[in-house]
Amino acid sequence: MTSDPRAAYDELIRRFRELATLASCSAVLGWDEQTFMPAEGAGLRGEQMALLAGIHHQRAVDPMIGELLSLVEGSDLVSDPESDAAVNAREWRRAFERRSRLPRELVETLARTTTLAQQEWIGARRDSNFNRFRPWLDKILALKRDEAACLVELLPAAEGKEPTPYDALLDEYEPGARVAELQGLFEALRGELVGLVQTIGEASARKREGLRGFSGEGGSRKTFPVDRQRIFGEAVAAALGFDFRRGRLDVTAHPFCTGIGPGDVRITTRYDEHQFSEAFFGILHEVGHGLYEQGLPAEHFGTPLGEAVSLGVHESQSRLWENAVGRSPAFWSYWFPMARRVFHQALHDVTREEFLAAINQVAPSLIRVQADEVTYNLHIIIRFELEQELLSAALPTSELPSAWNRKYEQMLGIRPPDDAQGCLQDIHWSAGLVGYFPTYTLGNIYAAQLFAKAQSDLPELERSFSQGDYTPLREWLRDRVHRHGRRYRPAELIERATRSPIDHRPLLAALRSKYGELYGIEPSVPA
Repeated sequence: MTSDPRAAYDELIRRFRELATLASCSAVLGWDEQTFMPAEGAGLRGEQMALLAGIHHQRAVDPMIGELLSLVEGSDLVSDPESDAAVNAREWRRAFERRSRLPRELVETLARTTTLAQQEWIGARRDSNFNRFRPWLDKILALKRDEAACLVELLPAAEGKEPTPYDALLDEYEPGARVAELQGLFEALRGELVGLVQTIGEASARKREGLRGFSGEGGSRKTFPVDRQRIFGEAVAAALGFDFRRGRLDVTAHPFCTGIGPGDVRITTRYDEHQFSEAFFGILHEVGHGLYEQGLPAEHFGTPLGEAVSLGVHESQSRLWENAVGRSPAFWSYWFPMARRVFHQALHDVTREEFLAAINQVAPSLIRVQADEVTYNLHIIIRFELEQELLSAALPTSELPSAWNRKYEQMLGIRPPDDAQGCLQDIHWSAGLVGYFPTYTLGNIYAAQLFAKAQSDLPELERSFSQGDYTPLREWLRDRVHRHGRRYRPAELIERATRSPIDHRPLLAALRSKYGELYGIEPSVPA
């Protein structure tokens, strides 16, 4: 082994780039599994994923990595905590410590089980049969409890409170976040949002009138041919800046984005010929993720400086482009004339104002990915509460459907008619992503803060949207968010970008302002 810190750092770069390349192989297989793999390929795919996960884990916990890190950490290379070497060493140490706590057998079993479980989830969702998926959920929860038990001791106590197993899983997706903090934040949001939904509901009847065909509610539904949806969606994605030379758009059961590596970012959506919004805003959402991945510095591939900082920040990019941009009047002043030409039969008798009212309609709904901006976070709070109970075994999986339905009645005033529109609608638990859901609401909070700051810094932003020009906003985000990789932890990155600590009030202010104008209600926000 070398005694030269620079040589040790170079060796770490080599090793972690090799690990990133290995992970990219798993990412390609995962993308294929959700898009083109035949159903009968699930068994072999599970073994492939388990093998790759095992090899990756074995290399990632090689004791030599710890020795090389110690050499770098004790050198002048890390004297500046914001230097490239210091940032990489800090994040490598975090990853190494976490991975070293996990037995290879557990890593392989998780990869194998979740690959098979995702295929079972697809079938169970199609048949609306939770009992078909339940045994797999039991297996996954048992494995995630084992994972959490391995990791929880790595977390420091926060404000005198010992970390929980759920904290250990949450920390993988949003480093530094803790359940206790999120509960207070989400509770503040819940109270305001429930009241806002009720206020809007009382004023919204006139906005819904005459647009039922567009939104897919009742009556004769309008038709938006899938091939035209695809063409229109790809045109908008390219205009926003998604580079199709370095990415592609495909169809899947549950939309997602996967950054395989420099030059290869893949997004997906799902189409319904009677529902324009689902695919179109799904595309905008995934384009936001894709722009983040394409905006990461390619020269840092394989190191923390070339990786997204957290899922909450990642979600902020998707929600910002989907909602703050894609549902704005300025955006549709440019795109609506084209939409009327492409979907002439459906939109020839719809005005831009009616169209804006339809795509910004607020109403309690069953499906999270189709939820409006105001009710969306209530869907997340429900999942956040349920998965904590599932992980702790306070809620047996046999009671999940009834618990899910009960919370929807309590919080949104509606009850799912079946499992497909209830507890089977999301792929996350079948993929082992326990602790993932709260990052969606964090993403909404971050997005509102970022967009408010961008509007302040770029006074001509609305005019650029009305001209179909998104370069100013895209480059602002690349400068404030994308180019930094993991140089800063999520909370610090947001504070540096917005000059403000994490704060849910800009989100409430944006919602009250926007929907106050749309529905003629008081837009003020409590302090």
